[in-house]
Amino acid sequence: MKVVVLGAGVVGISTAWFLAQQGHEVEVVDRASGAARETSFANGGQISVSQSEPWAQPGAPLQILKWLFSGDSPLLFRPRLDPAQWWWMLQFVSECRSVRFRHNMRQMVALGQYSRETFALLRRELGIDYQHLARGIVTLVATERELDHAASSCKLIQTFGINKRVISREELVGIEPALAPIAPRLAGATWCPDDESGDVHRFTCQLALKAEQAGVVFRFNTRVNALDRVGDKIHSVSVTGADGAYDRLRADAYVLALGSFSPQIARTVGLHLPVYPTKGYSATIPVLNQQAAPQVSITDEAHKIVLSRLGNQLRVAGTAELAGHSHTLNVQRCDALLHRARQLFADDCCDWAQARFWSGLRPATPGNVPLIGRSRYANLYLNTGHGTLGFTEGPGSGRALAEIISGNSAPIDFEFVGM
Repeated sequence: MKVVVLGAGVVGISTAWFLAQQGHEVEVVDRASGAARETSFANGGQISVSQSEPWAQPGAPLQILKWLFSGDSPLLFRPRLDPAQWWWMLQFVSECRSVRFRHNMRQMVALGQYSRETFALLRRELGIDYQHLARGIVTLVATERELDHAASSCKLIQTFGINKRVISREELVGIEPALAPIAPRLAGATWCPDDESGDVHRFTCQLALKAEQAGVVFRFNTRVNALDRVGDKIHSVSVTGADGAYDRLRADAYVLALGSFSPQIARTVGLHLPVYPTKGYSATIPVLNQQAAPQVSITDEAHKIVLSRLGNQLRVAGTAELAGHSHTLNVQRCDALLHRARQLFADDCCDWAQARFWSGLRPATPGNVPLIGRSRYANLYLNTGHGTLGFTEGPGSGRALAEIISGNSAPIDFEFVGM
């Protein structure tokens, strides 16, 4: 069967690889010049199954209201005359109910665990190098009140089979000595030793190369314009190539994996996907002092940022803006990332003046559970809406969807869509 995959991020490339392994003829289409050029380019680098905790949870609406008027808050909401934004926010509030929170968390954990197994499979079979570190993730907790909440969160996620627990300041420094300067000012931390980190761009590009060697065809610098349907099936997808020429691609099946731009293309055939962009920022900073820089991936809970060691660089990422599809860098938010990183580590840890900033649009659903499975059109499949966990969930999502397209059952306890 011929399958066209729309999107060459970590989700799309993972899907293409596993489809090729199932014996399908696969073509990948993306407007960028290569794989992983947009949201999969410079994220936080965490493979964080232990952080499969939906943003939509009891208490979240009140917290968001407190953040609304602060320019450097973890979440920035910029109201727009955009019905999709308000529709998404209303659905988000609905997903904050306790029963929905637990349901969504169970889904995210199941997908994350399956994806972590898939990472191990790919490393074993392909030997790809993406600066992978399997040293766990520590989460810094600032106050005793927050530590009590963290303990409750650990107990909840432990019920889903995740090894995450509260640790003392002394244990924290033993796990990551680079945090010794900040440890006295913390109430404590949590630790999940099974979590990992790595470079999403390197991973995706190397997997794309393996896919190409396996026969996958790539059509880069090609804009996806619209889906064309006849009856209950997609007939073709219209695209514009690098030379400006218009074309129609035909296949037996199509996969929509365009991240935050998936809803725009879905609307061309009357599908309304509950996916909205949440813009995140990152800073990539050269490491100067190997001993002062962290080796364990870190989440700073109070500031909603993550930090990961990628070879001789430190990646600092976080914050979220609900402000449409703009990639514009907000200087205040870039400075906030750098300021907090400098508070955490010794002055000589990194060459702070050489920080490189980036922004990407995370495709978020209101409940943080991605849309994976078949749409109401018999040959159109969805793989989008992974939010902040695109790297964590991407390989498993691609593997599961390849099974579904091939007519098999994916070996995972997850509610695949059937829109």
